[in-house]
Amino acid sequence: MNPSIIFIVFAIYTILLFTISWWVGRKADNQSFFIGNKSSPWYIVAYGMIGASLSGVTFISIPGLVSTAKFSYMAIVFGYLVGYFVIANVLLPLYYKLNLTSIYSYLNSRFGMSSYKTGASFFLLSRIIGASFRMFLVINVLQIFIFNAYGIPFIITVIGFVGLILIYTFKAGIKTIVWTDTLQTSFMLLAAFISIYYISKHLQMNIGELYQTIDKEGITQIIFTDWKDPYFIIKQFVSGVFIAIVMTGLDQDMMQKNLSCRNLKDAKKNMYWLSWGLVPVNFLFLSLGGFLFYYAQQQGITIESTSDNLFPTIALQHLGMGAGIVFIIGLIAAAYSSADSALTSLTTSFSIDILGINRKENTSDHQKENTRKIVHIGMAMVLILVIAAYELINDQAIITKLFTIAGYTYGPLLGLYSFGLFTKKQIQDKWVPLIAILTPFIGYLIKISAPYLLNGYQFGFELLIINGLLMYLGLILISKPKNTSE
Repeated sequence: MNPSIIFIVFAIYTILLFTISWWVGRKADNQSFFIGNKSSPWYIVAYGMIGASLSGVTFISIPGLVSTAKFSYMAIVFGYLVGYFVIANVLLPLYYKLNLTSIYSYLNSRFGMSSYKTGASFFLLSRIIGASFRMFLVINVLQIFIFNAYGIPFIITVIGFVGLILIYTFKAGIKTIVWTDTLQTSFMLLAAFISIYYISKHLQMNIGELYQTIDKEGITQIIFTDWKDPYFIIKQFVSGVFIAIVMTGLDQDMMQKNLSCRNLKDAKKNMYWLSWGLVPVNFLFLSLGGFLFYYAQQQGITIESTSDNLFPTIALQHLGMGAGIVFIIGLIAAAYSSADSALTSLTTSFSIDILGINRKENTSDHQKENTRKIVHIGMAMVLILVIAAYELINDQAIITKLFTIAGYTYGPLLGLYSFGLFTKKQIQDKWVPLIAILTPFIGYLIKISAPYLLNGYQFGFELLIINGLLMYLGLILISKPKNTSE
């Protein structure tokens, strides 16, 4: 496909985003940036969060994952339903009751400053890693199919892409993102539907016949019953529950949008509609993956490198210009959707949790806004460096890396919040950073030892639960009796 056409599509879509950003952010301030002045319609937030939940990972990696994991990912998605129910009925009431801007402020009131800083730091680490993975996935495709043709180095592409996101989120932050995410979600879903249409047309089969075919091939298998299998259904379902809780409920990126809703009732509606909406949407992308895999088999197409190249290779090199343009639009939408909210949440957490701009009573609103803008630029630079570094280690499906790393970095957050919510105990706050750092190391030792000690058992996404449990046990060790005079 002609790189110039792809570049024109990219430019037009970017201009559209900037137009929406300018219109929404005309009268924005710090409260607009952080929580959208608590004026976001819940149904707009819910629809937009579908796109944010999908991101470039679902758009590219989920279809590619079908070649090895089949439809087992649906077990994780069903687990999301339970996880989102917990978020709506346990975490959201807490956040709204305390009127939080950063959700990690809860840890300060419950345990102390060391716990607070630890929780925020682990989020920052998790989100920087996760966001850079998502952006790398998309930027790498754009690099291969557009910018290599013009001799533009990868690092320049990264700087340009992150720079565009920095500019259109710079003024209004979450207030802009709530509305631009609706656009991103629409184009991602449209790209999936139209891509399926093109595959069906090329194979001269209707969608029903296509699905029946891949079902007979065994590609649609959801249930894996071998307990040692990484895709064992119970393991996948339980992992889905906790992935939803930590990667949405304990994640400033996702919760920042919820906190922009007008009230708790609206935020709960958003969470329920989002959870059920993700079921058919993820099934759509898995079906797309099954169709792509079958198409590749029928056409004798060999996918080089990783399975993440399955969708872009077929869309851009085999299905014609129309399919290629649709894919690029969906890809760009996925990229912007995950990157803009990630940059905004990183800026919010660092400004509020680490620098404490809301705790400085003698600082003017103008000074706070200037600090926030400096942090926003700094976080953009950090993402650029991490994405550039990640180019050297692209050796397996991105979604597996993302959740594996999240198992280490989100685990301590899961343990901290569980201990705070479900016990009355106080802890020796100064020891929390040490426990949080030791937890991932112990978790890693358990992971590499499991195949030898547990008859071949291999940990998958449930590593998140193990690390959360380790953190919880560590907090018990440093706990102290509740002061009975309180």
